[in-house]
Amino acid sequence: MKSPLLSLPGAVPAEGVDEGVAAHYGDLFREQRALADGSGFVDLSHRGVVTVTGDDRLSWLHLLLTQHVSDLPAGQATEALILSANGHIEHALYLVDDGATVWAHVEPGSQEALIAYLESMKFFYRVEVADRTADTAVVHLPAGSIAQAPDSAAVRETPYGRDLFLPREELEAFAAQAGPAAGILAHEALRVEQHRPRLGFETDHRTIPHELGWIGTAVHLQKGCYRGQETVARVQNLGKPPRRLVFLHLDGSEVHLPPNGAEIRLADDGPDGRKIGFVTTSARHHELGPVALALVKRNVPVDARLMAEETAAAQETVVEP
Repeated sequence: MKSPLLSLPGAVPAEGVDEGVAAHYGDLFREQRALADGSGFVDLSHRGVVTVTGDDRLSWLHLLLTQHVSDLPAGQATEALILSANGHIEHALYLVDDGATVWAHVEPGSQEALIAYLESMKFFYRVEVADRTADTAVVHLPAGSIAQAPDSAAVRETPYGRDLFLPREELEAFAAQAGPAAGILAHEALRVEQHRPRLGFETDHRTIPHELGWIGTAVHLQKGCYRGQETVARVQNLGKPPRRLVFLHLDGSEVHLPPNGAEIRLADDGPDGRKIGFVTTSARHHELGPVALALVKRNVPVDARLMAEETAAAQETVVEP
């Protein structure tokens, strides 16, 4: 899904999973500062959009998701996960109910697999699941923004800003009055600063919610049964997750950022030391300089000096060991 906003002046297309929207519009740090100050918007129209309608939509989703949504008030935003039978994260949903429809945005390209799973679980429930990606664009307004959301948009308001589910034909008109536009790299840099995990970046095939700090924000510990709950309960009550999310301050003298998957070792062990983790997302922040999120083994000392490939890194704890 290629965004029409790639025709805006200075737009440089993003690559990889975020292909289809702008990486930036010519000035990464200016765009970050604008978002941090509560102005501008981010085009997230490449993300998948899924809706659930019907009288049983909330009670049905409550059985499938990690979050407590059976009594979700209209207009209240929440996050939720879908886990495998072994408790590994398969989907992350960012959702809101507008009183008649549950709107959720998900990682680009993941909506088809999500819908296939949801369809397989409908049984006798009065629900309808739809892929709305083709006609609905997600737009993010940062916290503090005074931009007006069109009446036609479903709005998901969070501490980090508002996500609008906007009719796709209105995207260009909205952009013209909501600017300045900020690219996905600015949005990602602020996400890293805020220690917020993203599916497919901070996760791999064996990630469980405890490792990323998704307990509480996306996983409700007092709700009924859902697939993968046994793993969540066992780790919560009897043990610790094998890995933990950390925030890294990277050596600013390095020209290149360590990419996703870059191996992390203890600095004291040298380049031949054993791998103790990997970088999940790295970014250049307008105030903090080069930063990253990473997953490391739980028993890595919180004050240990690290190396991300050839780049020295100091860690901040996100998930307690």
